[in-house]
Amino acid sequence: MARISRASTLHLTLPDTEEPLRQRIAGAVVAALRTGTLRPGDLLPSSRILATELSVSRSAVVDAYDELAAAGFVDSRPGSGTRVAAGADVAAHAGVTPHVAPAPASTAHSRTTRPATTLDLSPGYPDTDLISPRDWRSSWRVATAGPVPNIPPVRGGHRRLRVALAVHLRRTRGIVADPDEIVVVPGALAALRTLVTAADLSDSQIAFEDPGYAKARAALAAAGARIRPVAVDRDGIDPAALRSTDAAVYCTPAHQYPMGSRLSAVRRATLVADAAATGRLIVEDDYDGEFRYGVASLPALRAIEGGREQVAYVGTASKILSPSLRLAWLVPPAALLPRVQDALAVSGETACAVTASAFASFVESGALTRHLARTSRTYAARRQSFVDALRTHLPDVEPLGVEAGLHVALRLPDGTDDAAIADEIGRRGVVVRGLAAYRADPKGPRGLLCGYARLPESRAGDAARVIATVIRERVADAAGTGDSCTTSGS
Repeated sequence: MARISRASTLHLTLPDTEEPLRQRIAGAVVAALRTGTLRPGDLLPSSRILATELSVSRSAVVDAYDELAAAGFVDSRPGSGTRVAAGADVAAHAGVTPHVAPAPASTAHSRTTRPATTLDLSPGYPDTDLISPRDWRSSWRVATAGPVPNIPPVRGGHRRLRVALAVHLRRTRGIVADPDEIVVVPGALAALRTLVTAADLSDSQIAFEDPGYAKARAALAAAGARIRPVAVDRDGIDPAALRSTDAAVYCTPAHQYPMGSRLSAVRRATLVADAAATGRLIVEDDYDGEFRYGVASLPALRAIEGGREQVAYVGTASKILSPSLRLAWLVPPAALLPRVQDALAVSGETACAVTASAFASFVESGALTRHLARTSRTYAARRQSFVDALRTHLPDVEPLGVEAGLHVALRLPDGTDDAAIADEIGRRGVVVRGLAAYRADPKGPRGLLCGYARLPESRAGDAARVIATVIRERVADAAGTGDSCTTSGS
């Protein structure tokens, strides 16, 4: 018979390590599983009780429980507490840990050979290890319980997912859309290609953020649009920089990719109002708009007055779950919806029915809400550790875009060879991206993009140290001073 006694106290001993507090708490729980103090079926103390016992903040315990749940050691159900999962003791005895163990610090960096341990700070990738295995498996069981689909989705397909997305968009982005106004597509780039056809933008001019999302720029150009780069600043794209010849404008207002700015409220209103006056289409790529840290969320362009008629909203599962799902959603202006559906019927670009069903179940069950809450806390902690480390090791370079998203930008002096700097940092074991890959104007801003979503807090200092060392060496050499690193304004 399964044990159901609640552990009112655990008498955990936190390890004396440099790991983040949440990881030390989670590790102590796993240690209790190894000693037999805890067994499958046991109920853990509430986060409040355990926090009091350990004399730590409740948020640290909540984060530790989230980490244990994501790794499959515990099951958390609203109203039922947190219970040790079946098989958790076996995993603990086998040496499984709820987090990535810090790698041994390297005593030296080679300029010519990539170290065996690489920290991948490539921007745009979420941490898939944070997805609850229980919720993930449950969603796919539901999706595969029915008969195997034998025809591709037709006009009006993926009904269940569109209904779920209508609720999700209203709650998280302030967008009120009927399920019939939402179109499911196999990725954000498919949405962009479809819009070029539906809005007859082939051979038309599209104003595009610069630096900007290179894959989106390439997709629009490949579909026949003519791209006109428009420089961004600390407030995003400036509506005053648009021209009457711009048939459309592509923007990432929630967290400009790659520079990280948020489009200001004034510019949002102006952009939509100007579009209404000129008939210009606004393509709003809500790149990673779900993640906010210490700042209020601004409504999507689609949600403000006039947005329904002028804004084509593009959202994706790539940043909230995984790029491998190849799943996105498009909410076009009402007048454009029939042409979008016609364009998809001709192109044959359809999302996988089973994947769409699984994601619908993930949203309906509340798993997505729990996942976003859990990842937001984790990403916020990783972001803070990384930003603090950068400010310690590289105080002259201010990280940009820290209020949202999954990456920060480091602005470097004009003329810096950021591609070469990124390559050298990579040779020393840390993967980052130079702005060279994102700018269309050769004279545009220089800098690096650093994604922190997959960076353990315990390794933030290591990553920042390597980045700072290379920047100082290369920028100082270029300046001929050897003792300083200053940034240019944005």
